Amino acid sequence: MDHINLFCDEVWPSSPTASRNDDEDDNISVQMTENIITSKRSCTSFDEISSHDDEDDVNNNGENDQFRHMTKEDIELAFNICLEKENTYLPKPNYLQYLYYNNLIVARFRTIQWFIKCRSRFNLSFGTVFHATNYLDRFISMNRNSINNITEWKFWMIELLSIACFSIASKFIDTNPPMLHQINQMEDMEHSFEASAIQRMELKVLETLDWRLACTTTHSYLQLFIHQPHLQQHIIIIPKINHFLLRAISDTKLVEFRPSVVAASAIWFCLDRFLSTSSLNIDHYSLLTRFFHQHQKDDIIRCHNMMEKLWSSSNDGDYYYNYNYNGCPSSPTTVLLKDRNSIRDDHEISPFLKCYDCPNRPRKKLRTCCDQEKILL
Repeated sequence: MDHINLFCDEVWPSSPTASRNDDEDDNISVQMTENIITSKRSCTSFDEISSHDDEDDVNNNGENDQFRHMTKEDIELAFNICLEKENTYLPKPNYLQYLYYNNLIVARFRTIQWFIKCRSRFNLSFGTVFHATNYLDRFISMNRNSINNITEWKFWMIELLSIACFSIASKFIDTNPPMLHQINQMEDMEHSFEASAIQRMELKVLETLDWRLACTTTHSYLQLFIHQPHLQQHIIIIPKINHFLLRAISDTKLVEFRPSVVAASAIWFCLDRFLSTSSLNIDHYSLLTRFFHQHQKDDIIRCHNMMEKLWSSSNDGDYYYNYNYNGCPSSPTTVLLKDRNSIRDDHEISPFLKCYDCPNRPRKKLRTCCDQEKILL
């Protein structure tokens, strides 16, 4: 695992150049943006390492080569790094209340539902969905004052933001991301957007997030948790855990919990629920929470109890299978898209994007390859 950089703290710059004005930023080439996003993959995240651990990717023992040779100390070190890192990638405080107050609960749910469909349609990693959701939540929470001072959230704004977040996440996580027009043509969108509008929205998202894309998500903890001693034999249920984690991040009731807490609670729930009775003599709670402080353990128990209630209240008592989105068509050509409302870039979108202009925000100079080599020497 010498190619895995566990110590990536992502101190990369926040903007392409120091000399561009705002108009030039809006006209930046898509290729340059993609190159910058791709270059950040050097800070490998656990979502990328375990990106395709779905049913078809669980081999004979369901093990992942990158994690198979990690020692107990390696896992503990990586876990502590993730715990420390996740604090800097959380939505702003009171985000849950903001969603309720602005009637964004359904919009957020539909967006993540759409992320999941896109992932299945384009055969992308699970990590792409979790990263896109993180970008969505952080962007909304960081710009709530800006949007409220100008206008109110409209559904086409959420759709444009959703396309931008998913496009950025797929370029950051996956090695073969879909083209922009392919994402824009996905069903379940009520509006269509010009490519230039989506590109400008992407740049606004990147600038707002300070170009910090290597976030720690609930999915980041999956391989770390499941490769602990006494849990490795349960790797076969990783596909079920993946889908259960998707259900968890879609549920607004769980937004208040940190990614590590949601991950531990969901994995604990799945281990107890889906394993045979012969495995129930293992104390999964103790194994999953040994790296947490007491107040975090209390949150895990509270989150787990909420999942139990959601399970019991769901149809047929199945919290996992009621949220499986693998049933969508395998190819976009099999779908007849309905007519959509077209949102023109120069008519409605420009005023919306100006809500997020930060002319006084200091810019940082992009490190060149030579600069990076000097740092490594």
